[in-house]
Amino acid sequence: MSKRLYLMRHGETLFNKLGRIQGACDSPLTDDGIRQAKMAKQYYKDNNIIFSRCVTSTQERASDTLELIIENEYCDRVKGIKEWNFGLYEGAMEYLNPPHKPTEESYGDFFLDYGGESVDQVEKRMTETLRNIMENLEGDNALIVSHGGAMYSFYLKWRNEQLERPKFNNCCILVYDFDKNNSSFELIKSIDVMNKYKEE
Repeated sequence: MSKRLYLMRHGETLFNKLGRIQGACDSPLTDDGIRQAKMAKQYYKDNNIIFSRCVTSTQERASDTLELIIENEYCDRVKGIKEWNFGLYEGAMEYLNPPHKPTEESYGDFFLDYGGESVDQVEKRMTETLRNIMENLEGDNALIVSHGGAMYSFYLKWRNEQLERPKFNNCCILVYDFDKNNSSFELIKSIDVMNKYKEE
């Protein structure tokens, strides 16, 4: 029987609002980010989704998002689902990011030369960490709060070609089924809580 992973991005932060690159560095949630987290909480409540385990990245923006959803319930903080490290580009304006070539879907190894991570490094640590969480899950559902770049890297490995590409907005939710027999993930749907729970 498959387990279900709800992989969610944190709410809007100050750096998101200012258009700054935010990977290993951190900034607080904005008022809109807090509102987004509360909307995600309402989505789970409206759909009677109960989590056996809740896990967040160790970064403040993700931890604060999860705490707004589960309030006083226990959660784990795990480094393996932190955001992509962009090296010397951390904190710079987003327009300084290199443009994607038409044939490429990510920045690839670009940030390695600047002290950051490659897309493959991010995907491997995300997959390893999420597999470990799901293989040891006692129950049916896990809520994981992570980051846009890290979630996108994971998505490139475990995408579902029959579904439209998610938009990875703040507090978007990617829902995966996890097959414990072969340790694989299948993307079932994505949910944009800021668009009245629109499923894509």
